[in-house]
Amino acid sequence: MATQHHGTNAAIDSSAPAKADPEAAALEADFTGWHVWRATDRFGQPGDFVATRHDPAAGVDPTVMAGSAAEMRAALTEQRVQRAMRSRRVF
Repeated sequence: MATQHHGTNAAIDSSAPAKADPEAAALEADFTGWHVWRATDRFGQPGDFVATRHDPAAGVDPTVMAGSAAEMRAALTEQRVQRAMRSRRVF
């Protein structure tokens, strides 16, 4: 299940390029407003997928985490929907 939050128990190394993980690279290519990478667990093994928004128009949450590439794709798609909905609101 994908979560949107600022903290995690997994070590997060956003300096590692998405290309280090083909699934993260594919997600980043499809969702260009996000930097996507894999966190590592305490044993150094690949962990959750993490996405950090660098384009305000790409979503509403600054960070999204998911346990699989499919869950991350769904979460980032939902971010697009939420941003579109907010953009249509009239205040």
